[in-house]
Amino acid sequence: MATYAIGDLQGCYDPLMRLLEKLRFDPHHDTLWFAGDLVNRGKQSLETLRFVRSLRDAAVCVLGNHDISLLAAFHGLRKPHKSLKMLTEAHDYLDLMAWLAQRPLLHVDTQLGYAMSHAGIAPQWDLATAQACAREVEHELASPHVAQWLAQVYGDQPDVWNPKLARHDRHRYILNAFTRMRYCHPDGSLDFDAKGKPSETAELIPWFKYPTKQSLGLTVLFGHWSTLGYYNGNNTIALDTGCVWGGQLSAFRIDNNQQLICIQCDDYG
Repeated sequence: MATYAIGDLQGCYDPLMRLLEKLRFDPHHDTLWFAGDLVNRGKQSLETLRFVRSLRDAAVCVLGNHDISLLAAFHGLRKPHKSLKMLTEAHDYLDLMAWLAQRPLLHVDTQLGYAMSHAGIAPQWDLATAQACAREVEHELASPHVAQWLAQVYGDQPDVWNPKLARHDRHRYILNAFTRMRYCHPDGSLDFDAKGKPSETAELIPWFKYPTKQSLGLTVLFGHWSTLGYYNGNNTIALDTGCVWGGQLSAFRIDNNQQLICIQCDDYG
């Protein structure tokens, strides 16, 4: 039995199949943790969603910003990315969207000692706060009124955490922290513009290096940051190695030997 955490797929189904072949993945015994952004930009978002859904209990998948955008498009709030045409016209589109809306923002396994979210965990949150915040927004995403709620939670503000924020402001910050965060300003506010490597943005601080970051007692697995690539430090492991950009698709074994396994994505880029 093995448990692997896998970085952003973004519709890269064929590379995923090659990676799983290299891992000798067996869904009857092994488990996959996906770091979100199952869809968008790649050629096979439909196949990717169908496959991950078919794994049932053999897969854990947290929601990424592209997955949230797909849900917003499903509810008529955004225009879907051009790469999603086959998905939006598929006979099982409604079923796939119902399944996607039930995915968590945060997955925690205290026995293994890991937590996973797409972008990370806000440095001001301890583990209990992060879990409570995730549950709040997950409840909204799974509710019958999700379209009205989504229409209220797109935007960049507020960019500073305050537990007394009003409902939609609070949920907007939570959603952004879990799915869009990369850098913090010195005052702790989130920056949503910078996407480069940390050395390229010296005035900003990666969220996982923020000086007063709360200790979680777990290692945080995340994706979302292809220019950062694989990173293992500060009790965090970054797994987005840029498959959709012609980089690699990476899996990190978390139950045993903490081995990183990668395959090249030459069919993309």
